[in-house]
Amino acid sequence: MSVAKYTLLLLSLLVLTSSCNQSQSKENKPAKAKVDTVKVAKVITLDTVDYQKRMVALSNGDTTGKWPVKTVHPLPGALLPYKRIIAFYGNLYSKRMGILGELPKTEMLNKLKEEVALWKAADSTVETVPALHYIAVTAQGKNGSGSNYRLRMPFKQIDTVMAWAKEIDALVFLDVQVGHSTVKEEIATLTDYLKLPNVHLGIDPEFSMKGGEVPGAKIGTMSATDINDAINFLTTLVTENNLPPKVLVVHRFTKKMITDYDQIKPTAQVQVVIDMDGFGSKELKKATWMRTIYPEPVQFTGFKLFYKNDNEGNAEMYTPQELLQFTPKPIYIQYQ
Repeated sequence: MSVAKYTLLLLSLLVLTSSCNQSQSKENKPAKAKVDTVKVAKVITLDTVDYQKRMVALSNGDTTGKWPVKTVHPLPGALLPYKRIIAFYGNLYSKRMGILGELPKTEMLNKLKEEVALWKAADSTVETVPALHYIAVTAQGKNGSGSNYRLRMPFKQIDTVMAWAKEIDALVFLDVQVGHSTVKEEIATLTDYLKLPNVHLGIDPEFSMKGGEVPGAKIGTMSATDINDAINFLTTLVTENNLPPKVLVVHRFTKKMITDYDQIKPTAQVQVVIDMDGFGSKELKKATWMRTIYPEPVQFTGFKLFYKNDNEGNAEMYTPQELLQFTPKPIYIQYQ
């Protein structure tokens, strides 16, 4: 074989070998793995250690074992004890029922923001938030046609309060005075509002007339069963609509206004505030607190302040700094 032919043959073999190696390399090269992206929902849990520390702080050094109350932990997203609620109470049809209906809207909202700022300055360890506490069902001294001595406010008025609250990023509480009706019957009419995350509930035993009396003729009463009816209703609402926990405010200034308090059962979905109602001097209000709130713990406490009645004569309304000395510290403050 000539040198030229040998060289040509050798070059052909080299090209063929290179081509085979490249083909083999491609065949042996592993294919890129296909990775499916799986989105994992973030699970929000309650920091129970932090929650308990805050509850102990609210108990204000109580050594009796009454406070903090040993109740169920709330679901994540609970307002209490992380926020102190400062609420203005009233009804838009009456200047006599509270500051919410007494002052023009802009003046009222500005005054509420001022009170929130005062509480924030008095206790910076807890976030302070505003609320409008509107009486959605009012007790009546006369019984209209099948009215059960109560009057339901028109929804357009609730809508007005909702709009005002939105302007200052406030919570809304809808308050119910049942008269001769029942808690179950009255709160059911407010279902669509209570489905909203920022709307909560108040119930007033003072105007629950179990003996058929005319509201206002005597102080009414509610049992743990009545209050648990509200808790169970709200619990179902929260569960079915995937809502953050609701706050239930129950007013009280006599022992008989709430019977069998120890049978009231807060749930993970509903936080219960017993709000000390009633007006008068500081001495009188402190005595009421020690008689009706401190010795009968349910879960959280509130305190009601009256711009007019608490300031009559030589009396002066409690300041935030003074109320923070109470045991336990109130986490819900209502101005009327």
